[in-house]
Amino acid sequence: MARLLRLVEKRAYIKKIEEGKRKQQETDLVPYLHDDCVSNILVRLPLDSIQRSRFVCKAWFNIIDNAKFIAAHLRRAESVLIFVSSPRTETTMVPILPEKPNVVSVEARLNQSNSAFFLEQPLVSAASKFSVQFIEFKDGKSLIREYNISCLGKIRASCNGLILLDNKMKKGGLILMNPVTRKLVPLPLGTLFPQHNESYGFALSSVTGNYKVVHLFIDNLGYINCEILIIGKKSWREVDGPSFGLIRWFGYCPVSAIGALHWIPQIDHNDYIVSLELEEEKFRQITLPKSCRTYDRIVEVSGLLGFVTHDEVNQIDVWILKGLYGDVWIKQHSITVGCILDMVPLFSLRIKGEMVFKRDEDGSFYVYNFQLKEMTKVEMLNGRVPFSASCLTHVNSLVSWCSTNGAQDM
Repeated sequence: MARLLRLVEKRAYIKKIEEGKRKQQETDLVPYLHDDCVSNILVRLPLDSIQRSRFVCKAWFNIIDNAKFIAAHLRRAESVLIFVSSPRTETTMVPILPEKPNVVSVEARLNQSNSAFFLEQPLVSAASKFSVQFIEFKDGKSLIREYNISCLGKIRASCNGLILLDNKMKKGGLILMNPVTRKLVPLPLGTLFPQHNESYGFALSSVTGNYKVVHLFIDNLGYINCEILIIGKKSWREVDGPSFGLIRWFGYCPVSAIGALHWIPQIDHNDYIVSLELEEEKFRQITLPKSCRTYDRIVEVSGLLGFVTHDEVNQIDVWILKGLYGDVWIKQHSITVGCILDMVPLFSLRIKGEMVFKRDEDGSFYVYNFQLKEMTKVEMLNGRVPFSASCLTHVNSLVSWCSTNGAQDM
């Protein structure tokens, strides 16, 4: 018995020595890199490669899942336009199942435990399905790309890579989602109102670090009501809305900049915008440098608020507002190259700083380079954006929300 025990101990010792030699050989072949160095390499990879790199090893997963890495990646991410494609025309009732093996249905995942089922499958009209897509702009070209996500509702707002989707399985509900990581969570029900009489804003508070959803809606008497939901809280909170008559129309999505959400109050002849300070949660009126017309817009420009207006048929002016208090509008640029009256400013690229326009007549895109002072028509590499699609400024990121309780990773 003692001899057998010594034999087992000897074999265990030999195995330990061989294991140590093997690890030493691996170390010699693959030099050790500090986590900061690996992080600096990984953050420069395309987003698809970063997602795959999460599963290379536990060390890389921990690096990519770290808040500092996610913030560094967000700072390097360029702006895109996110939209949902037009639904198909079929009217038959079919189960909520992906049409392709790699397509994920938001509603199927969210409602798998509590939907109405028929033959163990939730029913939904195939004609109502949308595909979530985005447009990249690079070197005078644009490319439409897929998230491989289908949904029933439209996108109501976007912030730091997170989007608000209509929850069509629960009337008046919303879904908070990151289309890149595919994490999602349903939000508490707010006040139910027709979509043409309401507006959603979505922004991050730089002071508290909380994401806030702002819901404005016009009641039957014409008063604007406001409720706010802090992501992670269980219910909406009513706050005082803007003064009577300040906002008459919700045609444009609000713009987040300089610590506030900003609305254009009517379709034409606006002498002011209406802003909600995120911290104080109070509305105020900001006078514009000149009257805002049909093809003029407010946009976020490098964290500041920009007002892009058509001064003449062949000139577009870009005004900048740096703060809510004491600051005045400053004319920063005048575009006189290739200007057309129906050029609608969409957004400013957050890394390159170029401004993207869309012609109202034919839906074509143009990019203006402020350094070179050149207006270039964008070459569409694959297809066109449907005229009915509503495009929102977005950024593809790995960002999540503060409270992840109940979030589902699809």
